[in-house]
Amino acid sequence: MRQRVSQLYAALLAAGAILLAWALYYVFLVAPEERVMGAVQKIFYFHVPIAMVTFLSVFILLAGSAGYLWTRAAIWDHLAIAACEVGLVFCTLVLVTGPIWAKPAWGVWWTWEAKLTTTLILWLLLSGCLLARRYAATPEQGARVGSVLGIVAALDVPVIYKAVDWWRGQHPIVFGPGLADPLTPEMHVALRIAMVAILVLYLVLLIARMRLASIEDRVAVLEENAGRSR
Repeated sequence: MRQRVSQLYAALLAAGAILLAWALYYVFLVAPEERVMGAVQKIFYFHVPIAMVTFLSVFILLAGSAGYLWTRAAIWDHLAIAACEVGLVFCTLVLVTGPIWAKPAWGVWWTWEAKLTTTLILWLLLSGCLLARRYAATPEQGARVGSVLGIVAALDVPVIYKAVDWWRGQHPIVFGPGLADPLTPEMHVALRIAMVAILVLYLVLLIARMRLASIEDRVAVLEENAGRSR
């Protein structure tokens, strides 16, 4: 079983490297520049997939958190830890790439509009999950509190998604009912390649973090047994 997981991980890692290189080639050398924003618009091809993967990671965190609270099985906790940590990395990238794109488009790095503010709240909730695990009195207590915060974080995702519809804001709506398609065929291809590349990269990181969580548990058990034998 471990050998198959290692083989799958190696295959995903190789596929991710190839897809990321292909995405960079297509985004910067094939897809045309947007007429109004120019080269800075190319951040779109990474900002959007990173945001989508962040949402995916939070829903995986929801599944892991609910599974752990229901069964207390370590595998669910490992999934929750991995989804939370990797999701926090991608959420950070969303909050970094967004302002880089916003500065030329809006003239400011940050504005407290609904979509940005709710995304920052998600980042704080994910950080809170990790801090709860780190500073809890026992690992079991940290896992329970972290799981509860993980479920709360998942409730913020629909709010982020609908923020532009519920409250007026500056954040652009690129796709939606009744909107003209602003992308050329080459732009669509570049976006799809970048989406797949980012998704595969996410899966590589998620699997690696789950394996690390399993190793950490085994090390903790060995240390506890060694302490008792003394």
